[in-house]
Amino acid sequence: MSVTLYFLRHGQTEFSRENAFCGRLDPQLTTDGVEMAEAFAQFYRSLPWTAIFSSPMQRTMATAQPLCEAVGMQPELWEGLKEINYGKWEGQSVETVSRDYHDDYLRWTADPAWYAPTEGETAREIAARSLLVIEEIKQRYTTGNVLLVSHKATIRIMLCSLLGIDVGRFRFRLGCPVGSVSIVEFGSHGPLLKCLADRLHLDERLRSLPGT
Repeated sequence: MSVTLYFLRHGQTEFSRENAFCGRLDPQLTTDGVEMAEAFAQFYRSLPWTAIFSSPMQRTMATAQPLCEAVGMQPELWEGLKEINYGKWEGQSVETVSRDYHDDYLRWTADPAWYAPTEGETAREIAARSLLVIEEIKQRYTTGNVLLVSHKATIRIMLCSLLGIDVGRFRFRLGCPVGSVSIVEFGSHGPLLKCLADRLHLDERLRSLPGT
């Protein structure tokens, strides 16, 4: 008896395509991003779903929508699944941030668990809020498949927390490209990573698109 969590990163946005910082900005999916969401739904619609949780951002809700429509379910929206708050860095490129906020950027890249983007959020803060969602799921369900539609940093931080990896290393230990899904099964010995950043549900063209 176990509950299995599917961590799905949203589809492509203009910011993921350009590798720009996008946390609390709320862009829509690109046409390719919508296609990624539809591909996930087509591939996973036959799985018996127990619940669907989503960050309340446009890009995550739009990614959840095709599966919700296919299986006749409504997503639960949780603030704890939002992306990292990048503060003053929102919408800017890595090169611009490194130039204009150089010391903050160096501290953040060295240890984002304790150092935040300028006026932003640390990995420890993200872990605290996102793990509350997982605890809620574990309290409600002892079996079944639960989808969590979230964001690149938040998913990696949740996975690090569950797997005993220092959240300060989330950027360098786990991959999470757009449209990817990671699967964790909760059994008698705790969380077991069954799959990391899988994109087999996407065709070759979608998998080869530039960006993060």
